[in-house]
Amino acid sequence: MGAVELRRVDGIAYREAAPDGAAAGTLVCLHGFPESSFMWREVLAAAAGARWRALAPDLAGFGDSPPSRPGTWERQMEHVERFRRALGLERVVLAVHDWGGLIGLRWACEHPDAVGGLIVSNTGFFPDGRWHDMARTLRTPGEGERLIAGLEREAFRSLMRSLSPGFGNDAIAEYWKAFESEEGRRGVLDLYRSGDFAKLAPYRGRLAALAVPTLVLWGARDPFAPLAGAHRFRKEIPHAELAVVEGAGHFVFADAPERCAREVVAFLERLASSPAASP
Repeated sequence: MGAVELRRVDGIAYREAAPDGAAAGTLVCLHGFPESSFMWREVLAAAAGARWRALAPDLAGFGDSPPSRPGTWERQMEHVERFRRALGLERVVLAVHDWGGLIGLRWACEHPDAVGGLIVSNTGFFPDGRWHDMARTLRTPGEGERLIAGLEREAFRSLMRSLSPGFGNDAIAEYWKAFESEEGRRGVLDLYRSGDFAKLAPYRGRLAALAVPTLVLWGARDPFAPLAGAHRFRKEIPHAELAVVEGAGHFVFADAPERCAREVVAFLERLASSPAASP
């Protein structure tokens, strides 16, 4: 296992675990809402132990990256590209979860030469998508402001623990950082209110057109992005592999961190053993 360190580049906070010696490739992991790069710590350490350079930025306004208003979907994509350029990354394997999928998969389609593989977990990328109840509230003027203004730390703690028993005090403290400032809270509203699924219509077929090795890794008991979404990704990307984590929910990396790390490492090792596909 590699040591995970918190670093900064161009105003962006990120976590990194580096291998001893030359790296087989570079893994970049994008977190979802309301998490941060902290969610990837087991994956980063395991990937470094398998000779991969493993990186996970905090998206703008989350973790230790400051808000950058407006915190829209498009602005977050720019944040990802700024991170890549700041570190001089050329071709990476991209792992995404939740909102990190909506941001990262769009970014991948816009920068196909930068992507050598995909790991897609409990997210969506379909023009006919539908938001769950809390997201619809955040997207509704007035209601979203009331919800976000009234969110207190203890209520956040209770909510997170109800969603996954894997959220310990350290994780909850990291994820609360997004709500510590008024700018951070308004950035959350910016993100959800920019999240019109119709924006994905021009991307139909473009994930498959990337023609890169793909792993779809899914928590089977997800009330927000049900397992049907995993099978839809398999249909959209016919060559994709599928790994279903039974008993895990939407926050699969918190519910089953060791299993998820093993699946990611096994995929990376298969990818590295195929010179034609290796990034």
